[in-house]
Amino acid sequence: MAEQPAAASGSGDPPQPEQPSKNALKKAQKEKEKAEKKAAAQARELAERQKKEAADAEDVSKDSYGELPLIGSAAFKPTGTPRIDLSTAADNEDKEVTFRCWVENARVQSAKLAFVNLRQGLNTVQAVAAATDGVSKQMVKFCGNVSTESTLVVTGLVKRVKEPIKSASIKDFEIHILKLFVEVKAEVPLPLQVEDAERPLPESGLGDEDEKQTESNAKPLVGLNTRLNNRTLDLRAKINHAIFVIKSGVCALFQEFLSQKGFVLIQTPKILGAASEGGANVFEVKYFDRQAYLAQSPQFYKQMLIASRFQKVMEIGPVFRAENSNTARHLTEFTGLDLEMEFQEHYHEVMSVLEDLMLFIFKELNARYKKETELVRSAYHVEDFKLPESGKVPRIPFQEGIKMLREAGEELGDYDDLSTPQEKHLGRLVLEKYNSDFYVLDQFPLAIRPAYTMPSPHNPELSNSYDMFMRGQEILSGAQRIHNAELLAEQMRKHDPPIDPNGPGTKEYVDSFRYGCPPHGGGGFGLERIVQFWLGLPNIRMCSLFPRDPQRVTP
Repeated sequence: MAEQPAAASGSGDPPQPEQPSKNALKKAQKEKEKAEKKAAAQARELAERQKKEAADAEDVSKDSYGELPLIGSAAFKPTGTPRIDLSTAADNEDKEVTFRCWVENARVQSAKLAFVNLRQGLNTVQAVAAATDGVSKQMVKFCGNVSTESTLVVTGLVKRVKEPIKSASIKDFEIHILKLFVEVKAEVPLPLQVEDAERPLPESGLGDEDEKQTESNAKPLVGLNTRLNNRTLDLRAKINHAIFVIKSGVCALFQEFLSQKGFVLIQTPKILGAASEGGANVFEVKYFDRQAYLAQSPQFYKQMLIASRFQKVMEIGPVFRAENSNTARHLTEFTGLDLEMEFQEHYHEVMSVLEDLMLFIFKELNARYKKETELVRSAYHVEDFKLPESGKVPRIPFQEGIKMLREAGEELGDYDDLSTPQEKHLGRLVLEKYNSDFYVLDQFPLAIRPAYTMPSPHNPELSNSYDMFMRGQEILSGAQRIHNAELLAEQMRKHDPPIDPNGPGTKEYVDSFRYGCPPHGGGGFGLERIVQFWLGLPNIRMCSLFPRDPQRVTP
C-alpha cells in the first residue's frame, strides 16, 4: 500500500495577524490626538490671520500711523505740513498741530486708550490716543507700544485739561493724537535710562561702585562713569540740556559785555613751539620733524597782540593742561574765556573790568536763564548765588586772606599757596563777613605765579596778580604782565624752573616787547568752573560735553 502523506498542521485556515499590544494602541492614539491638535492650532492660526487681515482691511486709521521710511534713503514725498514748537502749544488751543518729538514713555491703558509722554527740547506734553470713529483700536495699541526714545512726527488737537498734568512741563494742555508716525525707532533695551540721568549723582559723584545706590523711593542713582560711557543718552536728560544752554549763555554774555567795552575777538594758535605757562604740565606732540606743545593758554599771543597795538582782546577757546589731577574740578582739556587789555595807570583798572564782567554775567544768568538755572538747582538744592554790587566786590589782599585762615585755625606760611580745602574755607569766611559768593584775592606771592607776572612794588616777594573765586573756588587767574623785554628775560631766567628767553617759541614773545608795549593785564577764566559753581554741581565733568581727564579720552 502506498504511504499516505503526513497530515498538515492546523485546521487548514490561513494564518491570523498578531493583535497590537496595548502600548502600541496608546501610542497610535496619542499620535492621532497630536495630529488633531496640530490641525486645530493651524486652523485657529489661519482663522486669526484671516480675522486680522479682515480687521486690517477695516482699520480706519491704517494711513494715520506706522513707521516711515528712513528719510533720505527711500523715495518719499514731503508733506510740506508746517511744524510747531511745543513751547507754543498754549497759542494753538483747539487747533490741529504737527510736530517732531521723541517718546519719554508710552503705555496702553485699555484696548481703547493709550497715553504717550512726548518731549521736544525742555518741553514735555501728555498725548492721548483714544479709539473713536477716526482712531482705531489698532492705532491705539500701536501708540501705546512705541519704544522709549523713538523719534516721532505727531499730528493732534491741542486741548485744555481740567486738572494740571503733573508728569509734563506743559501742564494745562494735552495732545489728542490724530496721526503718529515713527521716523526713527529706538532699539531696546537702552544701556541707560534717560529718566535715571535726570536724578542727581550719587554722593561720591564718580565710579561704578555707586550704581547700586538708590533714592528713598528705590529709584537707581547712576554713577558718573556709566553716564559718561553712554554720553549721548545721558545728554538727553533735561537737566543736562539746561546745563549746556547755560554754558552757551555764559559765552554769549562774555562776548556781549566785552564787545560793548571795545574788545576784539581773536583766535590764537593751539599748537605752540614752547610751553606758554612753563613747567611740566604741558602735552607734547610730534609736529613733523620736531617737538611742539598744546597750548596751556593763549597768554603769549594775547600779550603780543597788545604789543601789536590791539588795545583790548578776548578769546574763547580750548586750553590743555597735563595735570594728573583726578578731582571734581579739574579737566585736562577745558574752555578758556580769556581777555587782555592795556590800562592807563594801575592794574586794578583791569580788575574792575573783570569784576563788572562777572557781575554782568551773574545778573543776566538770573534774568535770561532763570528757568534752566532753577531746573538744575532743583536736583542739587544749592543756595542762591549771593552777589555784591558793582564796585563793592570784596578785594582781599593775599596776606589778609592768610590772616583770616590762621585766625580760623589753619596753619600756613606767609607765602604758601592755598590748597583746595583752604580755598573753600576762605570762601566760607568771606561769605560770612561780606555776604558775597564772589570775591578777589590780590597780590599773590611771586614765586607761585608765572614768569611773565609783574613783581609788586611794595614787596618783592609778592606780585601784581589776582585770582577770582566763586563759592570759595578759583575761576580766574590774572595779573599785570611784564611789558619790558629786559625785565621779562630776567624774570624768566629766575623762574623755577628757569625759562630760556632766547629759546624756540619764547624768543619771538620776548622780542615783541622791545619795540614799545603799553602796560597791560588780563586773565583767563575756566568756563566749566563758572558753570559748575554757579549751579552748585558736584563734578566739573558734568559741564563738559565729552570730558577729558587723566583717565578718559573717549567717547
